[in-house]
Amino acid sequence: MHPSASSLPLSRRRLTALVLACTALASGAAMAQEVVKIGYSGPLSGGAAQYGKNVLDGAQIAVNEVNATNPEIGGKKVKFEIVALDDKYNPSETAINAQRLVQQHKTAAILVPHSGGIFALQTTNEAQNYLVLAYSSVPQITNRGNKLTLRIPPEFTTYIKPFSAYLMQRFGKKIALVGADHDYAKAWVAAFKPAWEAAGGTVVAENPMSYNRATDFYSGVSKALAAKPDVLFVGGASEPTGLVVKQARELGFKGGFFVMDQAKLDEMSKVTGGYEALEGAIGVLPVVADPSPAMKGFVERFHKLYPSRDPGSEVVWNYTAVHATLQAMKLAGSATDAKAIRANLDKAYKSLPPEQNPGGVTSVDAQGGASTVERGGAVEGGKIKLIAAAGAK
Repeated sequence: MHPSASSLPLSRRRLTALVLACTALASGAAMAQEVVKIGYSGPLSGGAAQYGKNVLDGAQIAVNEVNATNPEIGGKKVKFEIVALDDKYNPSETAINAQRLVQQHKTAAILVPHSGGIFALQTTNEAQNYLVLAYSSVPQITNRGNKLTLRIPPEFTTYIKPFSAYLMQRFGKKIALVGADHDYAKAWVAAFKPAWEAAGGTVVAENPMSYNRATDFYSGVSKALAAKPDVLFVGGASEPTGLVVKQARELGFKGGFFVMDQAKLDEMSKVTGGYEALEGAIGVLPVVADPSPAMKGFVERFHKLYPSRDPGSEVVWNYTAVHATLQAMKLAGSATDAKAIRANLDKAYKSLPPEQNPGGVTSVDAQGGASTVERGGAVEGGKIKLIAAAGAK
């Protein structure tokens, strides 16, 4: 039998009482701290796996930074957590993942980095009361009028005019379209083709390819090059896009490249063996080439976490978007009221310090679209040259 508390020596009784008190305090603190979960459904396997991981890394860095501040929502201490599910870039998988995230994990916000998956979620998210954090610059994402959507990057259409003018002046007006065949790439082509033609250009070939499932693009690129284009339109995830460029050069192509914003020039250069093969390519300005102090500071912090990697824009945009979402929850006083969270996003973005908003997001409009100044980068002489701001919104 265990001795009764009264029969223990005084010193042991005091020690026992202290241990019990500490245990009760710790248990109470753990119970008082609510876990708030943010969902993620994106590619974590397949050809776009690195792209999906970059998006997730940006979100996770933001969550870790906020958790370090012992955050509160509505007077209650909370801890944020990301629940990440792989959808292999397949919209039907995204929809399945969303149901699991909402029903099992009670997520009030789900981050999705591809337009097909975003559109799939927009069919149900208002009825199920969750916010879609949409990492895609397709204009239709906000044009549909979904009241619980945040479009994280600015619309891609603002890149088309300045990038096209640069390539036409430097290389010529004949272009072959050899981009990817997923929904985002199709939306890009639908907007790009008439704009190129309106500027006096000619589309001499169209041959979309499955960037996410293939590694040999020689046949598709050869067909496009047979039309003797001055420029190739390319774009999907960075790694396969780099392969398309590399194989085009190996087939003798000497012209320029219009690089869709999903692909990043600095990441492509690791596939092509440097910037030499990317001469004449224009795309979004790589984060590491951005001269702003806030971006330089972010790159420095990222390198401390990932010494062997450079952050891409998908890291930066989603880092800031998650910071803004968590701030909007604090402003709303709720981690579950998606409407209130959405209503506070504009104020949340504007309240972020520069180090949490290195891309300079200026506002969120009534349709849920984030606005900022977009900057392009062109490869000239083996180096990235900053192209004048492409516009805002």
